[in-house]
Amino acid sequence: MKQQTSIPEVSLLQFVKHSFKILKNPLPFHHRNFEKYGDIFRLNIGFNRYIHFSRNAILAEYVLQKNQRNYTKSKIQTKDLAKYVGQGLLTSEGEHWRKQRKLIQPAFHKKQLTKLLDTIQKAIVSEYNKIETDKVIDIFPIFNDLAFQTVVKSLFSSAANEEEINRLQYITEAAQRMLVKELRQPYLGWWFKSSGTLQKHLYLSEEARSILRRIVNERKASASNYDDLLDMLLSARYEDGSPMEEKQLIDEILIMFTAGHETTSNTLTFTLQLLALHPEWQDKIHSEIVANSDNDDAMAVIMNSKICQQVLEESMRLYPPVYFIDRVNIEEDQFEGYTFKPNTNLLFSIFEIHRHPELWENPEVFLPERFAEGGRKYSSHYFPFGAGPRKCIGNNFAMFEMIMAINEIVSKYRISPEFTTIDITPLITLKPKNAFLRFQKR
Repeated sequence: MKQQTSIPEVSLLQFVKHSFKILKNPLPFHHRNFEKYGDIFRLNIGFNRYIHFSRNAILAEYVLQKNQRNYTKSKIQTKDLAKYVGQGLLTSEGEHWRKQRKLIQPAFHKKQLTKLLDTIQKAIVSEYNKIETDKVIDIFPIFNDLAFQTVVKSLFSSAANEEEINRLQYITEAAQRMLVKELRQPYLGWWFKSSGTLQKHLYLSEEARSILRRIVNERKASASNYDDLLDMLLSARYEDGSPMEEKQLIDEILIMFTAGHETTSNTLTFTLQLLALHPEWQDKIHSEIVANSDNDDAMAVIMNSKICQQVLEESMRLYPPVYFIDRVNIEEDQFEGYTFKPNTNLLFSIFEIHRHPELWENPEVFLPERFAEGGRKYSSHYFPFGAGPRKCIGNNFAMFEMIMAINEIVSKYRISPEFTTIDITPLITLKPKNAFLRFQKR
């Protein structure tokens, strides 16, 4: 890759000139700058502040893995998002994060997740009952509800009622929409505060906490064991034998809602759009389903769904749900001629890395066969769940859920497109837009 000792700058004037388009979709603006300046540039956002954008996969691997101790998450997560969801795994740093990761990791081991597969399958089947055949429908709302229901029922079994689930989903999504406005319109910060808009969303977060507090306290008072994630989190103990405090537990649950449902619903939607455009891969998945039909072991079926996994891996390459990863260095760092002063804001475009012409053959083309040997072959430049110690703790949960969801829908329906191009809406995650499909029973 092209190396540079001086990092080219995109001026504040250019940033302001394109601010409206950036607000709607910043990716074309960033892509033009990458094409013009190379794999790294810095954007002047005013008041002597800069963001360094990079699609250099070697630098990303260095920052996220090899020298990760010198890098922390930016205030986007540790402060901006944290004010809505608290200090959980996604938003915490340092010793607090290490302590929480060690405590929670066992709940996401394969052996524990096996206990949740029946719950996940029931949630999937229930949501698919909303699909109407021979009619044009937007599949994203169905997958959005499916993913949230899956997270909630895996966490709580039946402890939350339908009204509470709907309210928790509304609050989670409202907080993300508000955060996007804050990040893309920082010059309106004064208005968000003075108008009460910010406080309104903080009140909503408190409402979510009240709902979760009731569920947690009822479970603590219950003598029953549900083998769900809440039971696992309540029984988890730190090294000194103490359990998680209530506030910390609720923070972790809010993080699971935020990180666990929208990324999954986005990927499932993009995957179904790609399958609609490439019906030959629907047939391949269906043949695999038939070959596994005599197996009653749900986990074994998942492990044998190699073609479905290839399709999902390729979908996340083209449309990574977490399409950027941000870091800030603690001490000055040097890498291949670049010098990063302390507190340099680095933003890695996973979207660009996953489509980099020097890293991928035919990068714009849907080719699931490239993952026939699994994703490890591309581990140096394929980051659908992040990389290094901060890699998503729920990556196995998400993959199991998505394989089950795709297998279930392909086993029942043939899917055809009612759109011309796959459109995107980059918010906190990369969201689909106008995912109109038509379903016919097999």
